[in-house]
Amino acid sequence: MDLTRFALERRVVTGTLVVVLVLMGLQAFFNLPRSEDPGFVIRVALVTTYFPGASPERVEQLVTDKLEKAIQEIPELDFISSQSKTGVSIIYVNVLERYKVMRPIWDDLRRKVEKASRELPQGVSGPFVNDEFGDVFGILLGLTGEGYDYAELKEIADRVRDQLLLLDDVAKVEISGAQEERVFVEYNNARLAELGLSPSQLRSILDSRNIIIPGGSVTVGPERIALEPSGNFESVEDLSRAIVSLPGRQELVSLGDVARITRGYIDPPEAKMFTNGTPSLGLAVSLRDGGDISRLGVEVEALLAGLRTAYPIGVDLEVLNFQPRTVDTKVREFVVNLLEAVGIVMLVMLVMLGLRTGLVVASLIPTTMVLSFLVMSVLDIGLDQMSLASLIIALGMLVDNAIVMS
Repeated sequence: MDLTRFALERRVVTGTLVVVLVLMGLQAFFNLPRSEDPGFVIRVALVTTYFPGASPERVEQLVTDKLEKAIQEIPELDFISSQSKTGVSIIYVNVLERYKVMRPIWDDLRRKVEKASRELPQGVSGPFVNDEFGDVFGILLGLTGEGYDYAELKEIADRVRDQLLLLDDVAKVEISGAQEERVFVEYNNARLAELGLSPSQLRSILDSRNIIIPGGSVTVGPERIALEPSGNFESVEDLSRAIVSLPGRQELVSLGDVARITRGYIDPPEAKMFTNGTPSLGLAVSLRDGGDISRLGVEVEALLAGLRTAYPIGVDLEVLNFQPRTVDTKVREFVVNLLEAVGIVMLVMLVMLGLRTGLVVASLIPTTMVLSFLVMSVLDIGLDQMSLASLIIALGMLVDNAIVMS
């Protein structure tokens, strides 16, 4: 059947169909997921193993080779590359391009690595499998608090993280810059010698106290009540009041009389974050697969507005990087380019080809673009740098095709 003849002879049906498709395309345009870059599958995982004090040769022989032999059993494997350095083994696992669903493959990798880890020498830490180092975080927030220490900021950051994870388009939220707390027991060797204690004996005494062991249970009628023995340290004050039995003496002293107990953070820190020169914590928000970064931006801004009023003065959440603005700007520029193209083509065609042909040529460009949005929604293609660039490049081709069809 001649499609062109059919369309021209049944103009009402053709016009109605075009209007319906255009409306569907416009609706698809507003519902298309937006992001700065298209989603892509990372087919590389990182297996890291630490062997403190071992030379590169020993790391290669005792760790890397054993793990590589186990990893090579994965049927989806493409190739392996590894680095054996002093005290650390790094293995890159690359999967064949034809595989799209990576979760079952990474689960199989973890099982193989866990099985091979039983043959590794003592003193090895790991191996650790990381298949998420390709995650992209489009929104970065900085949490600062005047007069707040890192522990208090971390507590606030955890609450903000829980709120962010409730948003539909959020995949994960990571907190950076948090400092690990430690309890420091500082003793004086002269004082320990006076009491007849050695540092190892003091540590053994503390280890024997700060333990959690099952205490059994008591059955009372239909209920069974679990018993939890006390003795674990809940605060620095509890640790200071811990009783230390002096060996060889019938004498008991408190730990606070033997050593100075303070609470602080690891030094030197593994990483620190500053916002405008002020120590802070960072919250990085990642967009879920197929999500809309523009909608996520609106939800995050609304959430931040509520959080700023809920927390006391001095606590501030500052936006450090906000990808939704960049994406909205690119989409807006594309719409402007499309309208400019339609206007220029219409003006030129009206002058060169006349009113009727000029209107036909000019109308074909936005119609085709809108129908492209409908096709993109069916194929799960969102608005990003690649798709928008492709549509802009296609504008010149649409003008040629429209003239030929006319």
